Amino acid sequence: MEFTAAAAQRYAAAHQLEDWIHTYLTTGKWANEALSTGLKRQRRWWAGPLEVRLDALQRCTGPEPDQEFRVDPAGWERYVTQIEHNLTDPIQVPPLVVEYRAGILSIRDGNHRYEAMRRKGWDCCWVIIWYNTRRDYSLHRLACADS
Repeated sequence: MEFTAAAAQRYAAAHQLEDWIHTYLTTGKWANEALSTGLKRQRRWWAGPLEVRLDALQRCTGPEPDQEFRVDPAGWERYVTQIEHNLTDPIQVPPLVVEYRAGILSIRDGNHRYEAMRRKGWDCCWVIIWYNTRRDYSLHRLACADS
């Protein structure tokens, strides 16, 4: 299985996006098994992959004191720099996995990739958004269509 935005688009078109997400989160180069396990604890609603502006997203991981998940600054720099050097085509990068939280698009998987994209000067990236309620899914999807 490919772990790119292009592959995720194909799975979404076949109504298998959630399968792609859990396979990606448990086997890919950027595996995040804890997130996959947590996502399975309740029903989720999914949208994407969607191309969104980087400035519409919010990181939850990084070396800054205000981050929900703080990481070592030196390790953060090394990993972001490594990813930055390998970025070429946005459609070939795995989409960021984002949670819709009361109007905020919080990056839950892909914080290092996001920072590498930002440093590379990209304006947009591909994301898959999950919603915790049908209401949030319906309201946000309508808002996106209107903009």
